Amino acid sequence: MKLKPSLSINAERLHARIGELAQIGKIGDTGVCRLALTKEDREGVELVRSWMEKAVMKTRIDPFGNLIGVLEGRNAAAPVLMLGSHVDSQPYGGRYDGVIGVLGAIEAVQTLVESGIQPEMNIEVVAFCDEEGCRFNKGLFGVRGMTGKLEDGELERTDKHGMTRREALLEFGCDPAEIESYVFEEGRIATFLELHIEQGPVLEAMGQPIGIVSGISGPVWWTVEMTGFAGHAGSVPMPMRQDALVGCAKVIVGLNELAKEISDAPTVGTVGSLSVFPDSRNIIPERVSFTVDFRDIELVRRDRLEERLRTLIEEACREHGLTYTIREDTRSEPRFCADWIKGLLSQEAAEMNLAPPELMSGPFHDSLTMSYVCDYGMIFVRCKEGISHNPKEYAAPEDIELGAELLYRAAKKISECKRGDAHG
Repeated sequence: MKLKPSLSINAERLHARIGELAQIGKIGDTGVCRLALTKEDREGVELVRSWMEKAVMKTRIDPFGNLIGVLEGRNAAAPVLMLGSHVDSQPYGGRYDGVIGVLGAIEAVQTLVESGIQPEMNIEVVAFCDEEGCRFNKGLFGVRGMTGKLEDGELERTDKHGMTRREALLEFGCDPAEIESYVFEEGRIATFLELHIEQGPVLEAMGQPIGIVSGISGPVWWTVEMTGFAGHAGSVPMPMRQDALVGCAKVIVGLNELAKEISDAPTVGTVGSLSVFPDSRNIIPERVSFTVDFRDIELVRRDRLEERLRTLIEEACREHGLTYTIREDTRSEPRFCADWIKGLLSQEAAEMNLAPPELMSGPFHDSLTMSYVCDYGMIFVRCKEGISHNPKEYAAPEDIELGAELLYRAAKKISECKRGDAHG
């Protein structure tokens, strides 16, 4: 029987903070709703900011809505070690998604400070803005903004109430005008580490409390609109209909079948949001708009799925007399974690009497964007039944402690190196 590792972090403090943050935007007994750039999001950010300051970090909120805390190192000019995740949530979310990565990072820094350790370089803890993407239908906004990867028109994207992201940023207290002059400084960040719940069932099936991420699947998001012709549901004969919802239904079923074709592949495809016009029980649907989300760790296989899905949409529209448009909202290639970080995490875990397995991530994370500007690594924490984006999302306190402890030990080791990494 392996000995339970001794903890350097203050587990009681970490769990208390997770519980306190969960009260902001609380829904039901265990759920949260802190949509990006809302008043609940701002309230959560301010609470997290207060904890950063207790950890002797200097804090600011940048033009993209990112909360950044900085612990000064011996060489402030050196490329930084960055830790973090996000605290915005889905509309029907849980209390751990993103949160343990931010609060675990603060705990790691606070433990360094309380141990009298000054890092060689600055350590930055970031609560990235709008990782989820559910409000404006395009995620990773804050991390893409920080790294200079925003696309044209992003500030004009609207939520379901017609508010633009620009307006939401202003209401949040940011100045979107500063975005236009912002330039990311290449090489400023040396390493990025992120702690996150797995959001899947693999670790639980393996009986492992934590895992080391090998890479992140490449997501593609579409918004598809199919248009037919409205008519009376009681009088238009079936062969003469141009029913947009029937065409949409065939695409949904087809996507599901395509994603399941290779049984042992991690390919996934989802239609998660759908709207129907005119939305009346006795009118044939004229227009349907729906989202498509498909992902894979293997780019060639994902591209093949995309080609076949486009053909499926074309055939469904031709069969039912419809027209269609496809708007691409997100596209990223799969991104793999740095070998040296995986090795470091394995070594530090061994010192904790743990042997975490490597596993891929189907969901994207802020790490996905960070991978384009620096080496990155991720630690996964087991979550019950793989449930996430749901109030029933749960990670055991002892598993969170192990993940946060491994994050602390890895950050400590990296921060002792003058180059900002632990190569060789």
